[in-house]
Amino acid sequence: MSMRQSQPELKQARQQVMASTQILQNLIPPTVSYTTQGHVLIIGPEDLARLAADSLPTMASRVILANETITSQDEAHLEKVINAAEGVESFYNKLKGIKGFLGQFQVNVDADEGGVAELSKVAIRQAHFDIILDLSTSPCINLEMLPVGYLYVGQDEAKLADAIAQIPDLVGEFDKPRYVKVNAEVCAHNRNGLNGCNRCLNFCPADAISSIEQKIEIDPYLCHGAGSCTNLCPTGAISYDLPTPASLHSYLEKLISRYRKEAQVAPVILFHDNMNGSELITEQLSGDVLPIALEEITVASIDHWLAALAHGAREVLILNTDSSAPTLVQMLQGELSLANRILDEMGQPQRLRLINETDLANLAEPLAISTTWPVIVPMVHTATPNVTNAKRDMLYQAIDHLNSQAASIQTQVAIANVPYGQVKVDVDKCTLCMSCVSTCPTQALKDGGDKPALHFVEQDCVQCGLCESACPEKVISLVAQVNFDKESRQALTTLKEEAPFECIRCGSEFATQSMVHKMVEMVGAHSAFSANVERLKMCGDCRVKDMFEDILQDPEKQLR
Repeated sequence: MSMRQSQPELKQARQQVMASTQILQNLIPPTVSYTTQGHVLIIGPEDLARLAADSLPTMASRVILANETITSQDEAHLEKVINAAEGVESFYNKLKGIKGFLGQFQVNVDADEGGVAELSKVAIRQAHFDIILDLSTSPCINLEMLPVGYLYVGQDEAKLADAIAQIPDLVGEFDKPRYVKVNAEVCAHNRNGLNGCNRCLNFCPADAISSIEQKIEIDPYLCHGAGSCTNLCPTGAISYDLPTPASLHSYLEKLISRYRKEAQVAPVILFHDNMNGSELITEQLSGDVLPIALEEITVASIDHWLAALAHGAREVLILNTDSSAPTLVQMLQGELSLANRILDEMGQPQRLRLINETDLANLAEPLAISTTWPVIVPMVHTATPNVTNAKRDMLYQAIDHLNSQAASIQTQVAIANVPYGQVKVDVDKCTLCMSCVSTCPTQALKDGGDKPALHFVEQDCVQCGLCESACPEKVISLVAQVNFDKESRQALTTLKEEAPFECIRCGSEFATQSMVHKMVEMVGAHSAFSANVERLKMCGDCRVKDMFEDILQDPEKQLR
């Protein structure tokens, strides 16, 4: 890199590069549709709910669920309430639960005669409510990202006014992008009825992810595109669609390369959300910072962060605003801590930071410090053909390149609860039954083909634990670690191998040594085999022949 240019020159370079570099988007993205007729349920203190209902005279129906006492005993206020929303019925049943989204809200309450009733069927003879306006002190739905069509305003007059203005426009048919997609074939959540990876289930702020019939399902009507699931998914089974992971990687590579060529400076990448974050990006932003707007800041994950550095960015910043869901921030902090730990182990500066609005306004000093860090020579990304996990492949390419630019360590670093690591097998007790191989979603565990053997590729292991659960002998354990030795990490290692067991009668190979010895040990003493334990050492055909020969020699034996 040459001598640092002036801010006007850097800003001009940024403007030119960002104008000429676009993220490849699906021009006709998949969508889901909401259909509403205008049936509104208003929840909260009856006085406020009735006044709100009075402001919505054009809706198809208005129903009040009074779940709190009135807010004022003032006579003028009460008179206004009495005269408001004439004909709108109030219900006082205890709320049991709310499920659904715009056009499909199911509201359950205590029934007068006992049990549970669906309020929409009782109040308006409809299967559901279309819209819910919640004036309660606390939201009736306890989620960080509320369903579309559920408007919580509490007792904030400004928010109530906005909601009243918005609700009439929520009648009709509306489309929303289907933000993510799931590839069940590589999902590590469940195999053969065994539970494995649950990382995506723990961090969805909209509660849109569930395990249904042993498969991960994402409700596209509840999904806000928060991206926590795609960020945490170790196999890439859940991937973002706007943009796709590959499109974002391609964009980062082109953007960084073009900026370095134009400005002769290693840039700083700044990820921000395209609503609240975009409002904070001004012309005052330093010219060597390249802002990238995403649906949510969690759309870019650890492979994107480290790949951006490997492509030649000197630092990656993620702008957190007050609107970010706490669950997303918690998840990001954990992933950033892991990524910086990886950088630290290889001798790189901690080039990844989560910043807030105050930090954004005071970037000058941190940016000046990062210009003193060693400059990263951009890697030449090579697409690996037939790779089963493109996300992991890119992540390790970035790690290996960044490692080569620093200490080039060849060690393994134990880090708890990360989706990288080894599988350990107690070879003395393993029977090579291959239950682990059949459940492994990433093919990190492989059989020996024609030979009794169990092989393993560490780079493909996501530490889901399915192999550990599937093992009937309980001889498999997991070792979470980051392996900086590329050769050993990518190598096909042999965990156990042995000669096949040959039938004692015909000599054909029919099982593993360990399995036959295990069978003899477990059932050899059983009355059905005690007199003929040698049959356990025969192949299936010879076992049948031996049984018939035995019967021919003593026909009455089968009757005894």
